[in-house]
Amino acid sequence: MASKKLRRRDLIQQVVQERGGVSVGALAEMLAVSTQTIRRDLDVLCDGGGLRRAHGRIELAEDRLNTPFDQRAGTNLVGKRAIAEVAAAQIPDGATMFISIGSTALSVARALHRRKELTVITNNLSAAMALSEEVSNRIILPGGEIRLPDRDFVGEEVVEFFARYRAEYAIFGTAGIGAEGELLEFHQAEVRATERMRRNAQESILVIDHSKFGRLAPAVGGNVADIDLVICDRPPQPEFTDLVEALGRHIHFAEEAR
Repeated sequence: MASKKLRRRDLIQQVVQERGGVSVGALAEMLAVSTQTIRRDLDVLCDGGGLRRAHGRIELAEDRLNTPFDQRAGTNLVGKRAIAEVAAAQIPDGATMFISIGSTALSVARALHRRKELTVITNNLSAAMALSEEVSNRIILPGGEIRLPDRDFVGEEVVEFFARYRAEYAIFGTAGIGAEGELLEFHQAEVRATERMRRNAQESILVIDHSKFGRLAPAVGGNVADIDLVICDRPPQPEFTDLVEALGRHIHFAEEAR
C-alpha cells in the first residue's frame, strides 16, 4: 500500500481519537482529498473494529467511545504535572495571559490555583472553570457553541476573539511537532488561533509532552524555533536530538528539574 495512503489513514484514526467523531466532509477538507477517497479509507478502517460510521460521520466504536478528552487528560499525569508546575512558575500574580485548548494547557491552569488577580483569555472552558475558583481572577471567553466532549470553543470566531486582546503570556499546546520543528494541528483554524495568541503575547510558552515529537497532524503552523519557551516533560526520541540542541536554553525538561 502506498505510504501516502497509510499516512492518511493514520491521520484519520488520530483525528477520530482526538475528537470522538468527525464528519466525512470535514475529513475530506482537512486532508485535501475527495469525499469518495475518505469513504474508501473508511471501508478499510471500519473493518478493523475500532471505528464505526454514523449518519455521515466516523466515530470511535462503542467499546472505545470513552470521552477522548478525559482519556487524554488522564494520561502521563506525572509528566503533565511537572510541565504545569514549571509553566505556572513563569506567571506572576496580576498577569494577563492566553490559555489554549488541550489537556496539558488545562494542567497548567490547575497549577495556577495559587495565583491571584489574573486576567485569563481562553477558549478552554475547563481551564476557565479551574481558574474561576479564585474570585480575584478575571476570565474572558469567546461566544459560540461549545465542542463536546472537549469542552472548548474552536473555529474562525475564536481567531477573531484572540485578535481583540493583548497579553503578557500565551500558554498553548500543539497536536504534533514535525522533523523540522513544524507545529502541527488537526485543523487550520487551530493553527490560526495559536498563531494569533503567539503574536499578541509578549512571551509565548509551548507546553507539550515528549510524545508530541514526531506525531502526525495535517495542518502546519509555525515552528518550534519561534517559541520563547518550550516546556516538555523529558527529552524526545534520538532523531530529534539536533532539533532539541538547536533550541538550547529555550527548551526546558520539567522532570529533570525535580
